[in-house]
Amino acid sequence: MSRLGNLGARLYRGEVGYDFVGKRKIWYGISILITITAIVGLAVRGLNMGIEFSGGAVFNSPPTSVSATQAQQTAEDASGHPAVVQKLGNKTLRVQVSELTTEQSRKTQEALAKKLAVPVDKINTDIVGPSWGDQIANKAWTGLAVFMILVVIYLAIAFEWRMAVAALIALIHDLTITVGVYALVGFEVTPGTVIGLLTILGYSLYDTVVVFDGLKESAKDITKQTRFTYSEIANRSLNGTLVRSINTTVVALLPVAGLLFIGGGFLGAGMLNDISLALFVGLAAGAYSSIFIATPLVADLKERDPQMKALAKRVRARRAADAAKDGSGDAAGSADAAGEDEDEDVQDAAAGVVGQRGQGAGRSRGRGGRPSGKRR
Repeated sequence: MSRLGNLGARLYRGEVGYDFVGKRKIWYGISILITITAIVGLAVRGLNMGIEFSGGAVFNSPPTSVSATQAQQTAEDASGHPAVVQKLGNKTLRVQVSELTTEQSRKTQEALAKKLAVPVDKINTDIVGPSWGDQIANKAWTGLAVFMILVVIYLAIAFEWRMAVAALIALIHDLTITVGVYALVGFEVTPGTVIGLLTILGYSLYDTVVVFDGLKESAKDITKQTRFTYSEIANRSLNGTLVRSINTTVVALLPVAGLLFIGGGFLGAGMLNDISLALFVGLAAGAYSSIFIATPLVADLKERDPQMKALAKRVRARRAADAAKDGSGDAAGSADAAGEDEDEDVQDAAAGVVGQRGQGAGRSRGRGGRPSGKRR
């Protein structure tokens, strides 16, 4: 068995573990700091909305030697709006300009054709109206709201309302971080971004539900014992699924990292950035929230229950009694050991005296038992 597998088995059996739940205030502080940073980035920089949401035009050129900078300058001069140009892997250009009218789109298309020295009909143009973009945005928000509501209802039925609340907070945490990173990086928000967000929400829920399922089994008949509190059982369950969470997260992040850094970075396939960044950040945030946010939150909420408070009181009382019993046992053991040592010392002293007396008597008898020849 590998070292990681051996560690996972020891974590599952409770032989080793890390106190995630006990140090939850540290994780809460880190999460709050990251969330505030994401919100500030979102408020200061805002989101770079794609033409699917803001309206505009996309111009795709045939293979050309014209640089992206030259094409960007041409498009901005012709349209009067900022342009985003991507150099694709097949040496074609993708020029995107937001908030263009039909007349401005035609002028931009003609200017790009003149700069690239190609016929106008070789520049493929896709125009998206602002009203259609608003419809896409509204549908995305509606789908996200419905998704959240269904998740809360399902978790409340399958587990309990406390777990549903904790999972919802973890989902909002993941969404906020992902959107904040999008704002800080400046990547374009497209329908692919929405698909990525929905995907990472599902993954985050999957990881959280795995932990919650183990916790539900471990906490069955918890009030009939006095060895562990609910927080301690939650921590043991979390440690039991820790290696599994790490393995699934790493395996999921590797191909996404390939899409983001190799496909979007080295190969210049910019359209992959839309979905890969959301997946990469969301998967990492989802794994973090399932371990450091969702389970500690459940423990916090559960410990407020009167039954769990009574259980914690009984556990503390039993441990105090066990400690007192061990202390008295140690004291008695020390006293017995001291008494034994004292008895041994007395016996040794007595044996010494007896030995000396026996030795003296022997010498006397020896001298007395040896009559001299003179007496004879």
